[in-house]
This record gives sequence, structure tokens and C-alpha cells, in this order.
Amino acid sequence: MQIVLRVAAAASVLLLTAGACPASAAPAASAALAAASAPAASASSFGFAPPPSPATSTAALRAAPPKGPVFQHRTLPVTRAALGRTYRPGCPVPPQRLRLLRMSHWGFDGKVHTGEMVVHERVAKDVLYVFWKAFGAKFPIRKMRPLSAYQGSDQASMADDNTSAFNCRQVVGNPGRLSQHSYGDAIDINTVENPYVDRTGRIHPPAGARHLDRWRNTKGMIRSGDVITRAFRAIGWEWGGRWSNPDYQHFSRNGR
Repeated sequence: MQIVLRVAAAASVLLLTAGACPASAAPAASAALAAASAPAASASSFGFAPPPSPATSTAALRAAPPKGPVFQHRTLPVTRAALGRTYRPGCPVPPQRLRLLRMSHWGFDGKVHTGEMVVHERVAKDVLYVFWKAFGAKFPIRKMRPLSAYQGSDQASMADDNTSAFNCRQVVGNPGRLSQHSYGDAIDINTVENPYVDRTGRIHPPAGARHLDRWRNTKGMIRSGDVITRAFRAIGWEWGGRWSNPDYQHFSRNGR
């Protein structure tokens, strides 16, 4: 009799334990999945993927604390003084419509760094989504600094393998045309590993010539169908790597 009771009790414990797992794990997984699939966050900083709201982020963190480094970001206003030579009177976007994105990224050294980028306010959330996806895939970014750090010189920024966005300037290799970067909705990534070939055949930056072979397995190189091109495609941006004069580093909201 005692043996039967003990077996029955043990079976009850097993049933309760087995039943408890799905009931508690399913909401946790759903909350984490919802936060991870959200496009992006607005202002503030989160220790998780960009969530739709701070409340959702808190719930997801409590349910499934992330392991390892997490994507941190902040969206900040931009002053005219901070833009330096990247802005001048007559530029198509005023400083008050721009935002400074401060966010985590993986470096070529395998460590997490904090970079900065200036973009138009209307694309800030979408850009955070792209770099959150890049962070999750550990896609390396050499540097991420506003063009003001290079006195507005796109050539200097490209030579330094810098990833950047806003810069009120003319198109490189086509001085009669205003660059899409002037609107804050175009981004260049890892400029040396992803060079630009202008309409005259000149390569920008010159050090990028060795990376024109797009079949090489090079760290930081952008390829069709990779995490970078997929993330930009998800937000509706186009890649200059498909142009007849390829600009492998360049992504823009309107395809220019």
C-alpha cells in the first residue's frame, strides 16, 4: 500500500513539473519574440533589442534576460554647433530635424564599441533596427563617427574606414549634384571594405581597390543577401552595390 502511494505521489510531482514549464515559458518566449521583432525604439537606452515601448522591454527582460553583450542605444537632439562643417546655410535639412544616434556595434577586434551617427529624425527608428540586426549577427564595423569628426571631409572619412550618414555635400565624383547624405537618409558602411567606383572609374577610397573582388571572404564586406542588405531591404532602403557604377558602402531611403 505504501509503495503504491509513493508511486502515485511521485507521478503527481512529475505531472505538475511537466505542466508548469510550458505554461510559464510560453508567455516569456512570446514577450521576448515580440520585442525582438519590433522595428525600433525612439529615445532612451535599453539593454535589449529595440522594443516598441519601455514597458515591453522591461517585461521581456524579466522573462528572458539576455546572455552576453546587448544592443544599447540612445537618440539625441543635434545642435548646429555640433554639426560643424557638415552643415551650412541652405542645406536641405535644418539641424532641429536631425538626430544623433549613439549605439553599440561590434568592432573588427571582436569587442563591443559605442558609435555615433547623425540621421534625419524620420529614419532614426529604422536605422536603429538595421544596426540592431547587425549587432545580433556580430557584423563588424570598423568605426562609427559623425562627419564633423573629419571636418566634413568625405574623403578623409572613407580613408579612415568610417561608417556615417549625414553630411551636407556634393556627390563624390559628380560635383554638380547634391548627395543624398545631405538629407540624412543615406548611410555608408565600412568604406574601405566596400568601395565606391564613380562614373569615371575612380575608386573611393583608393585603399578599397583590393576589395573590388566581391567573392573574397573579407571581414566587414557587404554582400547581397547578408544581414546588412536584408535589414535595409526590410525598411525599404536600396543598396548602391547594385548600381552600374557600384557603391558597395552606400544605402539610401530613395535609392540615390
